[in-house]
Amino acid sequence: MIASLPLDPEGRTWVRLEGPGGSEAWLIGWPPGTGTGWHDHAESVGAFVTAAGELKEHSLAVRLPADGWKTLELTDDVDRERRLPAGKGRSFGRHHVHEVLNESADRHAISVHAYYPPLPQIRRFSRSGPILRLEQVERPEDWQ
Repeated sequence: MIASLPLDPEGRTWVRLEGPGGSEAWLIGWPPGTGTGWHDHAESVGAFVTAAGELKEHSLAVRLPADGWKTLELTDDVDRERRLPAGKGRSFGRHHVHEVLNESADRHAISVHAYYPPLPQIRRFSRSGPILRLEQVERPEDWQ
């Protein structure tokens, strides 16, 4: 399956997979130097594993409000970082805010992601120091 993923030198590529038990899954290719930007997966829980290369995750150890805000000031102790080489992964709960990066200068990374229930939306954020700002809400039709 991994060999069938088209890899683009400029941008991430993905293929939707049938996930177990009503979940949805994605196989994602990460060119060198690419990332997701800060985002969450709304009410979905999820997990991902690096299948090739290495990914880095920055996350926030804080539960964000579901609705009704545009800007939040974060405290100093909420930042987390982890490296995920091939074979390593992680799971996360609802409203988990993170960004995932391929920091390699010359190697693609490939990962598999699963979400349950299937993603109802993705909220995208910008971050400047301690300030997290809601920038955009994407729906499934925006990425499928």
